[in-house]
Amino acid sequence: MSQNLSRNLPGRQADALASERLLADARRVLAIESSAVAALADRLDERFANAVRLILASAGRVIVSGVGKSGHIARKLAATLASTGTPAYFVHPAEAAHGDLGMVQPDDVFIALSYSGSTDELLNIVPMLKRLGVKIIAITGRDESPLAEHADVHLNAAVAEEACPHNLAPTASTTAALALGDALAVALLGARGFGPDDFARSHPGGALGRRLLTHVRDVMRTGDAIPRIGETASFTDALLEISRKGMGMVAICDDSARIAGIFTDGDLRRLLERSGDFKGLSIADVMHRSPRTILPDALAVEAAEIMDRFRITQVLVCDVEGVLLGALHTHDLMRAKVI
Repeated sequence: MSQNLSRNLPGRQADALASERLLADARRVLAIESSAVAALADRLDERFANAVRLILASAGRVIVSGVGKSGHIARKLAATLASTGTPAYFVHPAEAAHGDLGMVQPDDVFIALSYSGSTDELLNIVPMLKRLGVKIIAITGRDESPLAEHADVHLNAAVAEEACPHNLAPTASTTAALALGDALAVALLGARGFGPDDFARSHPGGALGRRLLTHVRDVMRTGDAIPRIGETASFTDALLEISRKGMGMVAICDDSARIAGIFTDGDLRRLLERSGDFKGLSIADVMHRSPRTILPDALAVEAAEIMDRFRITQVLVCDVEGVLLGALHTHDLMRAKVI
């Protein structure tokens, strides 16, 4: 299809659609943008740490603002901050000058994004922010820019060149600002001790929430649904219990309900390969005595990790004393959409 398209275009346009040209352009963009981010990492200094401390010391929220492409990056930064433990939202500077500034409180921190550092819409509201006593963090490409000079903390996101061949369209500069914003959000996350449980509370919907919020106790099989027999049970009794409960295994427990072992479909196949005479055989003679177990308060994703690592499809759930409390199959995790 691409060859047919090229044949129908004038010579210059056809050359521009050649695979080698397209791939070369893409690789050049990625090289320029990756170099911009790498240079940014080398340039980080105490100002970055001061910006983190400024936000941590604030009793209010973080307001992020920008215009154009910087506005898109600002929206993303606000969303990332909010989802990682730092209350934040985006305000358009033009709207702020026409009433939305009422959302800003003295205890807030204002992050202004502008590569030139001279965006009129942002500079117009700086005096009002100063009058409120709001602290300002500027992310620009010039230390000498008006916005940088008025900020309490300035973070320099300058790049050597844009990835645009004309060095005009914001490309490497927006990538650098995006990466710097992510670095700020993650540094704040670490400083706050924001962990997986906190992350889950701000992401309750979808697969991420399910993976982080679902515990083993929420999805394990309990009571009569657990395939179990005693240590003195016969081999035949074990097979009947496996068939009845449909988990492909049976847990073997002692008189105190502590787990003594497990016997699975896989164990049965291996046993059949060795011998076909099961008369008078006790399940204690053939059970696996060191089954994989997990505590009920563990995350369901931890059970999934155990199953993946040891290539098993079931795991027994017990308390710290080894007393059987439940059983979990990969099908249970799939139904709960944990995997």
